[in-house]
Amino acid sequence: MRDSEPPGQPRLRHAAARTHGRYLVRTPETGAPWPLLIGFHGYGEHAAIHMDALTRTPGIETWLVAAVQALHPFYTRDQRVVANWMTRDDRELAIDDNLDYVGRVLHAIRDEFPTRAPLVFAGFSQGGAMAYRAAARFAADAVIVLAADVPPDVATQGVQLPRVLLGRGTGDTWYTADKQAADLATLHSRAARVESCVFDGGHEWTPPFHEAVSRLLAELQSAP
Repeated sequence: MRDSEPPGQPRLRHAAARTHGRYLVRTPETGAPWPLLIGFHGYGEHAAIHMDALTRTPGIETWLVAAVQALHPFYTRDQRVVANWMTRDDRELAIDDNLDYVGRVLHAIRDEFPTRAPLVFAGFSQGGAMAYRAAARFAADAVIVLAADVPPDVATQGVQLPRVLLGRGTGDTWYTADKQAADLATLHSRAARVESCVFDGGHEWTPPFHEAVSRLLAELQSAP
């Protein structure tokens, strides 16, 4: 018992637990090695939804694409299984767990498949925070984020980011113009290069954003 804790009261403790996550991988039809794009879905989605969004990008056929599913699954009202990256409870521990998970996925992909630079992380909504964190931790060449804040652990700790593409729909009532403006101000001091894509639409993937992603990936592949 810790001396500062009063007797007779419940005490919060934490114990590490082993769990398994899942991810989807789509290999190109072109010859290996391949550049690697790893994506993170939004709240209440799953890896297959995010894989579908990523693979609708023009020119993505030459990339090895992976969609990582969050470690916390739950049932929707219609009994579909979806997932969530974290809640406010034990947030710092969840960040560490998630980054360890991403590192294991990255290692497993590179161990199984022949890959090469560039490495790009992408995230939608709640998965955008994971994309920022992964890009800062694992030396990515770019990060693609749609409708998501820069998380405080990236924004306030002097973390350096690679090139960033940040998208927002004009009708998005959650990720507003003010939020994006604040994020852009933060990113300009944290990222190697920042590009904004504002399109007609809501909290969603749209063809204009897919086109912006396509241009970024093509530039990365053609860079010396």
